[in-house]
Amino acid sequence: MYIDFSEAETFLRNCEDAVILTHQSPDGDCIGAGFGLKDILAELGVRSRVVCSDEFPARFDFLTAGVPQEDFEPKTVIAVDIADTKLMGRYEEIYGGRVQLCIDHHESNRDYAEKTLLRESAAAACEIIYSLAKFMGVKISRHCAMCLYTGIATDSGCFKYSCTTPEAHEIAAEMKRNYDINFARINRYMFEVKSRGRMMLEAKFAGLMEEYLDGRLVIAAVTQELMNELGVSWDEFEGLAPLTIQLENTEVGILMKEREPGVFRCSFRSAEDVNVSDICRMLGGGGHAKAAGCTVEGSLEDAKKQLVAAVEQVLL
Repeated sequence: MYIDFSEAETFLRNCEDAVILTHQSPDGDCIGAGFGLKDILAELGVRSRVVCSDEFPARFDFLTAGVPQEDFEPKTVIAVDIADTKLMGRYEEIYGGRVQLCIDHHESNRDYAEKTLLRESAAAACEIIYSLAKFMGVKISRHCAMCLYTGIATDSGCFKYSCTTPEAHEIAAEMKRNYDINFARINRYMFEVKSRGRMMLEAKFAGLMEEYLDGRLVIAAVTQELMNELGVSWDEFEGLAPLTIQLENTEVGILMKEREPGVFRCSFRSAEDVNVSDICRMLGGGGHAKAAGCTVEGSLEDAKKQLVAAVEQVLL
C-alpha cells in the first residue's frame, strides 16, 4: 500500500525497536538513508540498528564507524532504497516477508512492504528522508546531514546525472550552510580517492569494452580471474558503470561483475532516452530509467547473449 508523508510520520512516531534494511552491494544512498533514518528515529526516542547483507565499504566509515547498533529483537522492520526483496541478500529469508515500511525512489519498486513511501521523482532515497524529517519537524543532526548529503551526492553522480532535482541542490546547500559538513572531503572520498587496484582496473577498462548492435550497446565484463589478478574488491566498483556509455553513439552500457562462478551482477546505464529499467525487468531486475541492474547466470558468453537479446528488443 502506497502512503504519504503523514501516514509515514504516524508509523515512525509509533514504532518500536526498528531494524533498518539496506541493499546488498551497499552504496552511498542506501547507507546514507539507513543511518540518516536511524538518527531521526533516535530523535523520536526509538531504538534502531542498520543492517546489510554485505559489509559497509571502508570509505563510508565517517558515517558508520562508532554508531551504536542496539541489540534487541526487532518489533519493526523498515527497508530503505530497496526496490525488491531479492536485493536484501541473506536478509531476504529473515525479513523479506516482514517489511512494514519501505522508503524508496525506484520506479521498479515491487510494493512488497505493508506500507511504501515511494517518490520516483526523487534523486535519492536520502532526498525522501530529508523531506520526511522536515515534514515531521524532527531535528537533523550534523551526522544526519552528512548522511543525507552523501546519499544525494552519490546517487546524482555529484549532481551531474539527469535524475538530479532542484530539491537535491537545495538540500545540499542547506547541509553546507547550516550543518558545517566537510562536503569537499566527502566528495573527494566518494569520487576521487581510489585504490591502486581500482586505478589498474580503470586503465584496463577500455580494452574490456565490447560493442554490439552497431555500437549502440557496450558491454564490459569483469571476471573473478581479473579481480584476483588486480586485487580489487567488490566495494571498489561504485562509479565504474558510467564508463560504459562514454563511447560516442553508445545508447546502453552494461558492466558485468562475476560475483561467483557463472553468476553476473549487471549494472545498466542509459546515455540518452532508453529506459534501462524496462530492460532489466525482462531479466528479473529493475531500477531507474537511466540506471538499473539485474543478475544473469551462465557462462560469460551465454550471459552476454542474454543481455544483447534483451537490449535488442528495446533498441529495434
